[in-house]
Amino acid sequence: MRSLRAAFSALADKGQVEPALAALSGAELAFLKHDWPTFAHSHQLPPETDWGVWLMMGGRGAGKTRAGAEWIRARALGHSWSGAAFAGRIALVGETYADVREVMVEGVSGLLAIHPKAERPRWIPTRRRLEWPSGAVAQAFSSEDPEALRGPQFDIAWCDELAKWRYAEETFDMLQFGLRLGARPRQLVTTTPRPVPLIKRLMKQAGTAITQAPTRANALFLAPSFLDAVVGRYAGTRLGRQELDGELIEDRPDALWSRERLETIRVDTAPDDLVRIVIAVDPPASATRTSDACGIVAAGLAADGKAYVLADRSRRPASPGVWAAAATGLWQGLKADCLIAEVNQGGDMVASVIKSADPSVPVKQVRASRGKFSRAEPVAMLYDQDKVRHVGAFPDLEDEMADFGPGGLTTGRSPDRLDALVWAISELMLTPKAEPKVRGL
Repeated sequence: MRSLRAAFSALADKGQVEPALAALSGAELAFLKHDWPTFAHSHQLPPETDWGVWLMMGGRGAGKTRAGAEWIRARALGHSWSGAAFAGRIALVGETYADVREVMVEGVSGLLAIHPKAERPRWIPTRRRLEWPSGAVAQAFSSEDPEALRGPQFDIAWCDELAKWRYAEETFDMLQFGLRLGARPRQLVTTTPRPVPLIKRLMKQAGTAITQAPTRANALFLAPSFLDAVVGRYAGTRLGRQELDGELIEDRPDALWSRERLETIRVDTAPDDLVRIVIAVDPPASATRTSDACGIVAAGLAADGKAYVLADRSRRPASPGVWAAAATGLWQGLKADCLIAEVNQGGDMVASVIKSADPSVPVKQVRASRGKFSRAEPVAMLYDQDKVRHVGAFPDLEDEMADFGPGGLTTGRSPDRLDALVWAISELMLTPKAEPKVRGL
């Protein structure tokens, strides 16, 4: 059957699924129906390393539960594709006993649903126990009762939605003492990521293999209306990046901006009465692959005195011709008033590059006389005073904002997008000027 799997996969890669299925016998179709490696995404198959913890982080609907159930099935039945031997004693650990039963065992993608009838284990609810014809046994445990893990021992474990566990550290620690059977005890953690201490510790721990996948990786098996309504609405927001893209989104305690605050100022559209629109450019010192990005941010000022961040067109890597074309193109597209360019790194060269891209663009040169943090603080205060809005989501820009503290970014890189934002908002709201006229009047 291994050759059948390879032949079918080769035809599927060529888009010839229907002819391939039509040519199969009933026995071959029955085999493929339950042959997980034929249909699994790469993130749903065990990593090819000597891992002790397989941490699978993914968005909602990315196929985490199915992958967990299929791995348990493979180990309980001794299927070779799992990369390890038969596992006779298994722990199933969820947020609550109800979650173990309704998701991991009886769910649509749970253990009972994915087995062919002849291999299906018997679920004994009163004992919270699954028994396979092969002799393998799985026991159900809840993060609300860590002490229940004291005593039993296991070959492997499947921990679902660990980031939501009530007593995460205590339950996980007790599980480790029980993983003492077989030549190589292993555990799979399937979870939507949250920045809880246990998840962050596991990500750094030696012996942890990490796979990640967004919701869209499993789009073929999701309702189109879900993708249109939910993914469309939350894409790029903190909640969407966590729940749909499977990203671990953290806050920095000493950052000038918090992600929670940034979520509250998001709007769908800018008002029609913008009195000014500016494009701010923070050019890099060089244009190599490892150089800093060129920050390019557009913002507008409304008649009510609030600023609206309209676009982030920052580039990395960015040659002068590339970033100048992006900046002037944005200027033309938004019919902006002027282009603000920091010239500390390039002096007259910056204005010259912009002029070469589009001579009609008026350039206002600005020079930084204070450090980045000092320049950013007054702009952050405007956010705290509810005077700035973001029109849509700007994930990369907002990552820099939520990671920018007195020492800069934790990565050590230059906050180029943030610098451009600071110049734009400062020009609109912190630079003294005459009373502006409404655009177009």
